[in-house]
Amino acid sequence: MNNSRNKFVMDKNNIMPGTEWYIDWFASPYYDLLYQYRNSQEAWEFIQRVLTKLEADNGKKILDAGCGNGINTRAMSLMGLDVTGIDISFRLIDEARKMETPNLHFFQHDMRLPFHINYFDIALNLFNSFGYFRTEREHDNVIRTIAQSLKPNGTLVIDYLNTHYAEDNLVKNEKKTVNDVVFHIARWHSATHFYKQIQVEEKGKVLKHLYTERVAKFSPGDFTDMLSYQGMQVADMFGDYNLAPYDIRNSQRMVIFAKKIR
Repeated sequence: MNNSRNKFVMDKNNIMPGTEWYIDWFASPYYDLLYQYRNSQEAWEFIQRVLTKLEADNGKKILDAGCGNGINTRAMSLMGLDVTGIDISFRLIDEARKMETPNLHFFQHDMRLPFHINYFDIALNLFNSFGYFRTEREHDNVIRTIAQSLKPNGTLVIDYLNTHYAEDNLVKNEKKTVNDVVFHIARWHSATHFYKQIQVEEKGKVLKHLYTERVAKFSPGDFTDMLSYQGMQVADMFGDYNLAPYDIRNSQRMVIFAKKIR
């Protein structure tokens, strides 16, 4: 085979032990470019359905955990809600802070660490903003942080991929062109994680660095156990952004509503 055909083969050896991939990737302008259409009308309609179901009104305080650049967080604040967004990325939070208002607040914060105890009525963790860390304890710490941030009887909504559907429908290779940048994307999975490797080509030149996303696999039972351990009880589970019933094999998403019971 010639070199051009080998140039974009996924490199599983490029996942370096100790590397926090999300810090490097979220700091890259290519992250924004690749995912610039994520904050779509479909996403905002989903958030509106969630808030309507939770009967969120002007008196409610909302936490957006993993808010990114804050576009959806800002949209919630325009509904009259008091919204706080947190994200581990300094770059994304710096961008979000340009939109701050008296009822819209942003903090650079690691979700594994405590934040605003017994303060929020509703906490949102949406669009696969979970499962990035290396250990079970770290993921438990995220649930602990969010659970502690909620008032008694507060509600957490986690929107996560459905592991079984994702395994059955994995697109192994994809090429996506955005403006003048070409993204060569390879996907695979192990028993415990999904991987997405992104090679960037710009103006005919290939970046030497590969970005590799790594997301842990969680089942409904895993989430039930993690939430229960932190005093949360699953109240509802849905399978897509229209809040249709969850089906373990056919639903694309796993949208969990959990109530703080202690």
